[in-house]
Amino acid sequence: MLGRHFLQLLAVSTCAFAGVHELWWNITYVEDANPDGLYERRVIGVNGTWPPPPISVDTSDSLLLHVSNGLDQPTTMHHHGMFFNSTSWMDGALSVSQCGIPPGQTFDYVVPINTSEQYGTYWAHAHAGGQYVDGLRTPLVLHPPKETYQYDEEFTVVLGDWYHQEHEVLMKQFINIANPGGAEPVPDSALIYFAQNATYLPPIPGMSPSPVTSAVGFNENSTLPFVPGRTYRLRVINTSAFSAFFFWIDGHDMRIIEVDGTDVQESPIDVLSISAAQRYSVLVEARNDTSSNWLIHANMDTDMFDKVPSTLNPNITSSITYAAGESITDLGPISDYGSINDTALVPTIPVPQPPATKTIDLEFMFDTMNDGTNRGMMNGVVYNSPLVPAIMSELSLGSNATVQEAYGPYSYMLDHLEVVDIVIKNADKGMHPFHLHGHKFQIVNRADQYNSTDPALNPPLVEGQANPMRRDTVAIPAGSSVTLRVVADNPGAWLLHCHVEWHLQAGLAVQFIEAPIQAQERAVGQVPSFIYDQCAALGNLDSGNAAGHASATDLSGLPLGPYQQKLGWLTKGILAMTGCVLTAVIGMLTVMWYSMGTGDSEEEMEQEARRRMETKEKRGRLFGLFKKTT
Repeated sequence: MLGRHFLQLLAVSTCAFAGVHELWWNITYVEDANPDGLYERRVIGVNGTWPPPPISVDTSDSLLLHVSNGLDQPTTMHHHGMFFNSTSWMDGALSVSQCGIPPGQTFDYVVPINTSEQYGTYWAHAHAGGQYVDGLRTPLVLHPPKETYQYDEEFTVVLGDWYHQEHEVLMKQFINIANPGGAEPVPDSALIYFAQNATYLPPIPGMSPSPVTSAVGFNENSTLPFVPGRTYRLRVINTSAFSAFFFWIDGHDMRIIEVDGTDVQESPIDVLSISAAQRYSVLVEARNDTSSNWLIHANMDTDMFDKVPSTLNPNITSSITYAAGESITDLGPISDYGSINDTALVPTIPVPQPPATKTIDLEFMFDTMNDGTNRGMMNGVVYNSPLVPAIMSELSLGSNATVQEAYGPYSYMLDHLEVVDIVIKNADKGMHPFHLHGHKFQIVNRADQYNSTDPALNPPLVEGQANPMRRDTVAIPAGSSVTLRVVADNPGAWLLHCHVEWHLQAGLAVQFIEAPIQAQERAVGQVPSFIYDQCAALGNLDSGNAAGHASATDLSGLPLGPYQQKLGWLTKGILAMTGCVLTAVIGMLTVMWYSMGTGDSEEEMEQEARRRMETKEKRGRLFGLFKKTT
């Protein structure tokens, strides 16, 4: 064990004086958690507690997270937004960067923060089997030696939707022929809670929260302590599986200073619209009086839901406390939430837009498939997990690793250091947040209607932008498109997917295979052997193409589909229609034959009537020969 840890550290340490922030997590089930006060349920937590502990790391350190799997199913941990510097086997995306941690085994995640030049607000969550829906999610904050903005104190605000049923149960209902329209599971409630550095804030004194989660304040049982005259940084993270949120504070102004780990010039905002997986930091000036406390609002975006159950309260609140015991001021609902134009935000560190050398168009939609279920597709392809994790294919295929087809039909090849425009077009009726692993992208263009010929709705891309906005998760409204400019400077295998967990599970993803030759060169002596051992323990393949073959083209056995229903006339339909037409023709000819007088004459019909009457009279006389007996 010690030798393995030493090799891990040796693989990522480039500075002899860099520290190591080391954590030990045992992923376990936790029974009877009840954070919303409405329903006790089993959740997935860490070291027997829930929620999992927040992570706070100095940027001079690397993070070494030992994750032991105490569940009865494989698990992983993804540090959302981290680059991993050519070590994408540490990214935690099941079937892309690893096979999964088998029950009873440990994976040592090395996050080279000290060499990534990253800082700001991130989060960590499971990336296997929808486990973060069941609670395996937590804030991750990276602190640089000197922050861009000055403030007196900071808090992390954790938002999330919450389900009373486990993901596995909900998933069976979602991907089901009884749900051909693809209505996603609607959350049962919403949560807001707070952290400061590596500790959660407790409940308001005098409250009686559920015992299992009694150390943490949730919703109306939580509060942020403010002191008049101070400036606070609030790091707002949406950890939802589905819902976006609208966040605001009564009686206080907010100024955006950070977006997904990118510091930006101050931008005043009344309401934060924040999609799943996005993060914003805002500065908030405390009021100069303590005569009242104030409500914090977090309203779910119910437009995303197929229907809003009568049992759901989509608008949750917490509070800011200046003086315990004072009343809480509620300024009531607001008429217009608005939205954030992230392309108007300006990073504090300029990065000019480089010229693009390649464009990849990705149009996504949902449809009822030939198996009766509703699935997501990108360019008509439903994402299915490959039999071999993509990074392992990339490292094992040798010269064949540069063949895009070897990774499955949902894969796209990126050459080393080429500049790629990824144009994502939303043909669906709802908003979708898309996340790219291993990179920050520049948002270089948006269109309100990507299929419009009106330049006001579908403007041309402007080249030569001095400093486009950079982030890792972007919201794409219905019918619109976004153009993401990405520099392929991180060899490995990286997932691009919708961060609505139900949509990822329904197939709304692609994978980018980046710089295979450079990935192979940089991986020599760096990949821990336990990664392959865990594939073997799970009975999974760990080499060859996506289907496990030492070939660039033979994908036999690779899971594919389902496929869109074929429109038009199929063989069975043609035969059925032919039979219907022939029956109708025969019937019409019969009617015509009778109408043309080819049947019995009136005289013949009269004779037939008389014959029947005579027969009836004879039957009557015959029946009269017998007497009824008693």
